[in-house]
Amino acid sequence: MIEGKALVAGEAKGLALVTNEPLSFWGGYDQWTGEIIDRRHPLSGENAKGKVLVVPASRGSSTTTAVLLEAIRNGNAPAAIVVSCVDRFFALASIVADEMYGRPIPIIALSEEDFAGLQTGEQVEIFGDGRLSVESPT
Repeated sequence: MIEGKALVAGEAKGLALVTNEPLSFWGGYDQWTGEIIDRRHPLSGENAKGKVLVVPASRGSSTTTAVLLEAIRNGNAPAAIVVSCVDRFFALASIVADEMYGRPIPIIALSEEDFAGLQTGEQVEIFGDGRLSVESPT
């Protein structure tokens, strides 16, 4: 078990999609498909819909919040987002999605050490208290 801090509490399961580069959802995430469309980002072309997106933080302005909120509304958001800091833009999108649509997604902050240990393809389960269970692919 990995102890995290639930910025927005919730439960989720999914395959991890991991990067060490911050991601701007404004111009970097397709709210209609879940594809990461920033062609300069290491995850370019990957689809984060339904996955546990592991990204150190958002990049850019508060517009990230609007795009993530729309992705949640459209059903094309990650199942959860794991960050290595307190990210207010991701948290705000999830909180507003809960208020407007009753559909928040968990936003979990990990220590840098625990964050660095996650790898793409691992099965991640997030518990309501911010803990993560991680299983390597077999």
